[in-house]
Amino acid sequence: MQAIILCGGLATRLGEAAKTVPKVLLEIAGKTVLEWQIRLLMEAGVTEAVLASGHLHDVLYGQVGDNYAGIRVRYAKEEKRLGTGGAIQNAMKQIGTSPFFVLNGDILLADFSLQEMLGRFDRGMAGVLLSVHVSDIRPYGEIVSDSDGKIQAFREKQPTCRAGYVNGGVYLFDRDIADAFPRGQENFSMERDVFPCVSNLYALQTDADWIDIGVPERLDYAREHFPFSNFPC
Repeated sequence: MQAIILCGGLATRLGEAAKTVPKVLLEIAGKTVLEWQIRLLMEAGVTEAVLASGHLHDVLYGQVGDNYAGIRVRYAKEEKRLGTGGAIQNAMKQIGTSPFFVLNGDILLADFSLQEMLGRFDRGMAGVLLSVHVSDIRPYGEIVSDSDGKIQAFREKQPTCRAGYVNGGVYLFDRDIADAFPRGQENFSMERDVFPCVSNLYALQTDADWIDIGVPERLDYAREHFPFSNFPC
């Protein structure tokens, strides 16, 4: 089984912390974000990861190489900005399995197994999206799903502080998801240009410990408080 990890962004919100180091190589509790993600993927049977790289590609390749933390690694380098959708489209040229996982490169999960997403996935689904419960949805995009988990709507960042389920940045896609990609476009967004056009996307809701380290305050919090003891080993 294969996975794509999106790690080509500029990480401008992290400032100096990611100026010379790709954020996927930032250390949390003695391991890189990438290593934590690979451990999570391997526990679900993934044997190969395609790193959708771009900014600081040479640094990334120099530190990761072709094997890392027990897994084979390939690269899908973007020569220009492609957006999340374009980066996945580019990396899918090296994907031969279906379904396959996609992870945002700034996501950490604890007390959760990706096997749950595999168990939720059925043929005929375009994909399963991890939907994470948070106490304040304002910084994130909200996922609205029905009692069967079928996604009804995606809502952009909301102005009101309330609890809800948000896009966790972890996906399990059938290869047919590519049928919804905008024709003739290289630069596009999964969140804005693809997901709203797909009728058979499902959400797996979880209360697992989850954090997006894409801004300095959450990176600091992860380094100081995030409970890593439950990560698969």
